[in-house]
Amino acid sequence: MANSKYEYVRSFEVEDEIMLPNIIIVRIDGRNFCRFSKFHEFEKPNDMKALELMNLCADAVLEKFPDIIFSYGFSDEYSFVLKKTTKFYQRRASKIHSLIVSFFTSVYVNKWKAQFPQKDLRYAPSFRSRVIGCASIEVLQSYLLWRQSECHLNNQYDTCFWQLIKSGKPENEAEEMLKGSLKQDRNELLYQSFNINYKKDIPEIFRQGTCSLRTVEDIVKYKEDGSAVKRCKRKFTRVYSENIASRRFWNNQLCLVKELGQFTEDLSKTKSEYVKSFQHESRLMPSTWIVVRIDGCHFHSFSDVHQFEKPNDAQALNLMNSCAAAVLEEFKDIVFAYGVSDEYSFVLDKGSTLCERHARISLFGRPDSGHKALSY
Repeated sequence: MANSKYEYVRSFEVEDEIMLPNIIIVRIDGRNFCRFSKFHEFEKPNDMKALELMNLCADAVLEKFPDIIFSYGFSDEYSFVLKKTTKFYQRRASKIHSLIVSFFTSVYVNKWKAQFPQKDLRYAPSFRSRVIGCASIEVLQSYLLWRQSECHLNNQYDTCFWQLIKSGKPENEAEEMLKGSLKQDRNELLYQSFNINYKKDIPEIFRQGTCSLRTVEDIVKYKEDGSAVKRCKRKFTRVYSENIASRRFWNNQLCLVKELGQFTEDLSKTKSEYVKSFQHESRLMPSTWIVVRIDGCHFHSFSDVHQFEKPNDAQALNLMNSCAAAVLEEFKDIVFAYGVSDEYSFVLDKGSTLCERHARISLFGRPDSGHKALSY
C-alpha cells in the first residue's frame, strides 16, 4: 500500500497509543441501565442475580485477556486494570476498550438464561466503555478510591430511597427527604426508621463492590521416575475489602505489587484534578460525518469453531444483517450502514449529537468485535 493511490486509507487508523509508563484502565458501564433493570424487573435496591451476572462477565474477561490482572465492579459498571508493561494491541485505546466491552456484552447475553431461567431477555443490553491512563501508581490508587467511594455512596442512597418507597412514600417525596443528606444522616434514617444497621445488615458485596485478582500458583507434579516438575497455574480470586485503595489491602496482594507497584501511603480523598482527568472524554468535531466501523476479532477461528459454511455462510451473514438492522432501529442518528463478511460500517448524520459526539460512541456489543469511530 505504501506509495500507492490507496495510501490515504492509513489516515483512517486512529493514533491513540497509551504511552508507557501509563497504567491502562478500561471502565465499562451500562447504557440506559435504569430502563433495562426496570424493564426486566430487577429487585430494588440490589438484585443479587443481576450482580452475579456482572461478576461472571468480569471473570470471563479476565480469563479471555491475560494482560488484565485486576478488576473492580459494582452495580452496572466494571473497571479492568492491565499490567503496567502490557503490549496488548500495541496499547491502542480504541482497540483495547472496544474488544473488552464487546466481549463483556456478548458474555452478558450468553449467560443471561443461566442467571434468569424464568426471564426472557426482552431486548439487547449495551455497555459503554472508555480507556483511562494513569500516569503513576498513585493516580491508580486515587481512581480506585474514587470508584469505591461512589459504590458506598450510591448504594447507601439507593438503600434509603427504596426503603422509603417500600414504606409507602411516593418517589418525589423520598427524593426530597434525601436531598442534601450526608452519609451519617442516611445511616440514622435506616436505623431509626427501618431498624437497619447499614454496615452490619447490608451484604458487603453491595456496600464494597467486588474485586477479582489474577494470581499464579505453583503446582508440583511428579513424573513416573519420581522427579518433580513445577508448573505455574493461573487462577482468579474474588475478594472484598472496605478500602481497596488502602496500603494494607493492596500491598498484601503480591501479584498486584509485582505487576503494578506498591501503594506508599493511605489516601482519605481523591484529588479533584484527578477526578476531572478520569472523566475527560475526547469529542469528534461538529459538522463532520462520523463513521463507526466494527469487525470481528479472530473471526476465522470463531467461524471454524461454529462450523460456518465456506466460502460464505448465508445464515451467518443474515445474523450480521439482523444485528445491523437492530443498531439502526436503536440509534436514529445512523443514516446508512454497509457490511461485508464480519464487518459493518455505520454512518451518522453530520448534525448528530449522539453521546455528545464522544469518540467512544457505543453500539450493540457482539462477540469479539472491534470498533473505531472516525470523522470526515
